[in-house]
Amino acid sequence: MDRRIKVAVLDDYQGVALELADWSTLEGKVDITVFRDHVSDPAGVVERLKPFEIVCVMRERTPLSRAIIEQLPNLKLIVSTAVRNASIDLAAAKERGIIACGTLYSSHATSELTWGLILALVRSLPREIASVRNGGWQISVGGDLEGKTIGIVGLGKLGTRVAAVARAFGMNVLAWSQNLTREAAEERGARFASKEQLFRESDIVTIHLMLSARTRGIVGATELKWMKPTAYLVNTSRGPLVDESALIEALKNRTIAGAALDVYNTEPLPESHPFRSLDNVLATPHIGFVSLEGYKIFYRGVVEDIAAWLSGSPVRVMND
Repeated sequence: MDRRIKVAVLDDYQGVALELADWSTLEGKVDITVFRDHVSDPAGVVERLKPFEIVCVMRERTPLSRAIIEQLPNLKLIVSTAVRNASIDLAAAKERGIIACGTLYSSHATSELTWGLILALVRSLPREIASVRNGGWQISVGGDLEGKTIGIVGLGKLGTRVAAVARAFGMNVLAWSQNLTREAAEERGARFASKEQLFRESDIVTIHLMLSARTRGIVGATELKWMKPTAYLVNTSRGPLVDESALIEALKNRTIAGAALDVYNTEPLPESHPFRSLDNVLATPHIGFVSLEGYKIFYRGVVEDIAAWLSGSPVRVMND
């Protein structure tokens, strides 16, 4: 190869991309630029990425729309962490001869965080921790999980893992999704419920669906009004699954007890957003998939994909 290929690694917030994989296999073949900051403005994204032939994206942090892709004349390869990424316009990439590929993916970290958020909500952990740090002691009476009902919206791989833990806590497990059958729910350790029944009966509703045209806004004002005033909503999947305005209204009016959220319509979450200040919201910065082992799988896969592309070998082509 006469010259080195320019590679951009985007949105490495923690500055770990080069530490968690062996990039030495690409030595002498590529020049790598790691960006730890996030650029939201499309014009800024284009300006940043114009020199690069390979762009590595971390999940949906930086969307690559048609408008952006069409302004990147040097781009030849997009590498996404995981082989499914709805924020990349795959049709636009294909039309321009750009290969879009992905890495392997481990999903257990998200289900683990889901339970961390549920326990933090029910036992008021942020307030109690803050009290101790500020010199105080007990300030609230936490709730219990045993005997309570959890409603799981989406009983795929993640939802099934959440159901297994719920049963270990002695909870009643309800499940619903658009395609779920009674038989499939029972096989996965849950009791099938209608959508309305799930929202009305559950003490905790947790969402585990993929975002699509059919699921966008699947939890809206109607569903939130069905919920008990003592119930909590948990979303570690995708922000637009929930009608954000309706949720903010429900939280402000306390028609539900609270929410734990790891995903949002706009990320990073704007500084003035109500989810940052409402006292009945537990908000985390989309860390469901962010774990040491998960990152190792991602970045090692990125290196493998780049190496395969450079050698002319097959890569993990992304799914629509």
